[in-house]
Amino acid sequence: MTTTITIDECAAWLSERDRFLIITHRRPDGDTLGSAAALASALRAAGKTAYAVNNAETTARYLPFIEKFHAPDGFVPETIVAVDTASPELFPDAVSKLIAPADIELAIDHHPSNTLYAKRTLCDPSRASCGEIIFDVISRLGELGPDAVSALYIAVATDTGCFSYDNTDAGAFFTASRLASLGADIAGLNRLLFRSRTRARVAIEGMIYSDMQFLFDGRAAVVAITNAMMKSSGADEDDMENIAALPVSIQGVLAGATIRELRAGGCKVSVRAAPGVDANGICARFGGGGHTAAAGFTSKLSPEELRPQIISVLEEFIAR
Repeated sequence: MTTTITIDECAAWLSERDRFLIITHRRPDGDTLGSAAALASALRAAGKTAYAVNNAETTARYLPFIEKFHAPDGFVPETIVAVDTASPELFPDAVSKLIAPADIELAIDHHPSNTLYAKRTLCDPSRASCGEIIFDVISRLGELGPDAVSALYIAVATDTGCFSYDNTDAGAFFTASRLASLGADIAGLNRLLFRSRTRARVAIEGMIYSDMQFLFDGRAAVVAITNAMMKSSGADEDDMENIAALPVSIQGVLAGATIRELRAGGCKVSVRAAPGVDANGICARFGGGGHTAAAGFTSKLSPEELRPQIISVLEEFIAR
């Protein structure tokens, strides 16, 4: 059974422990990777041994910020911490084979769907990103170095869509302001994260818009991204950053579902929603979860099999 802890309690507990291994979630985004890198950096600055799991799915965009913290082969941790990960089902396969949920000493998260799997949990669903919580924790451990500052800006900026998503609030701006005052390269990081696209990204976007299906008088949109589309466009995982936001960015669309066919079979589905539609509730119907505005799930079904089921659930939530 988990024990819920506060920011201060978390910082104090971290100060008493050593030999950390920090876990990020499957298909890692900027929030989980930025949170892990910042926490590892701060713990090292406090005299601790701290590493992050070498998540094989990390894309080239984020690798320079996290790879310096990757755990070496054979590292045996004393303290295992998960960041921005709502349940053990979201651990990378390599982690799941080696680490049982009962081994997780601490989970730091902001997802309302967190299953309280860790021995200790610091979870605040009111925060726009896990990075904001990490910022509050490590600020109590000492001064933040350049690596932590950059990593935390990546965490906050990516989970708010460069401060454009509905989850963006005063807290997100406050944390970003603090990071700017500590030397974060706002312009450079924004250029890297939001203003640079490869030709393959442009090609896959064209295919997505061509395939997009509009439903219920344009209030919902569904698109499937197949392996064939990925091969034809030359796109890789780095080109898929924030791709799920495309359907709901179209005027009049209140909920958008992006179906990603997986190479190993099955699909990953990402749902994005405007205010008034519950993306978390939609995904919960399929065993997934997340936030009100952004959630997801995985399925063993093919895109063709999954699409009508998603449309049926979208209709129910759009009609509310």
